[in-house]
Amino acid sequence: MLTIGVLASGKGTNLQAIIDAIGRKEIPAKIGIVLSDNRDAYALIRAEKAKIKSLYISPGKFKTYLEKKVEKNYVQVLKKEGVELVCLAGFMRVLKRDFLNAFPEKVINIHPAFLPSFPGLESWKQALNYGVKFTGATVHFVEEGVDSGPIILQAVVLVKDDDTPETLHQRIQEKEHIIYPQAIKLIAERRIKIKGRRVLAGDL
Repeated sequence: MLTIGVLASGKGTNLQAIIDAIGRKEIPAKIGIVLSDNRDAYALIRAEKAKIKSLYISPGKFKTYLEKKVEKNYVQVLKKEGVELVCLAGFMRVLKRDFLNAFPEKVINIHPAFLPSFPGLESWKQALNYGVKFTGATVHFVEEGVDSGPIILQAVVLVKDDDTPETLHQRIQEKEHIIYPQAIKLIAERRIKIKGRRVLAGDL
């Protein structure tokens, strides 16, 4: 059974989707620990309610990434809990090389856009302001670039004429909550192969 570590900074809705999918026996995995850089993250409360070990670790002085010694601490905690796959669920820090080297091709992220379009923050607003007719959600492997790793799964979301950033984001999140557990399932069942930038996956 695959042991997952989840990193989250906020509400933790994707964490909840993973917890629920594991509870329904859809994923042959368990969550070993939930870590957050935000002591007030609701994700920590979700973990507590699900009786999952959780921990707040102060990120240090930088706003967009973890201090080097802090990142090392994250790795040590994850390794101690036997984590084999790191899942970012609204974790608002860029992970650096040392972290990624500690979990080679074992760090994944969910992004609220149809990558490679609209990487970075508030991508649903970017999509709406740009005027695209479709956007979506993407699960991808994490590499040193921002939202640039090989794509595992994607889902398409129609942009409606009367959409606001809030309504569009809500529909994107609904897709996220479906495809993130699906991607973890594929990895847990060893049905993923990476060939260059292409991720080959078996049927769900």
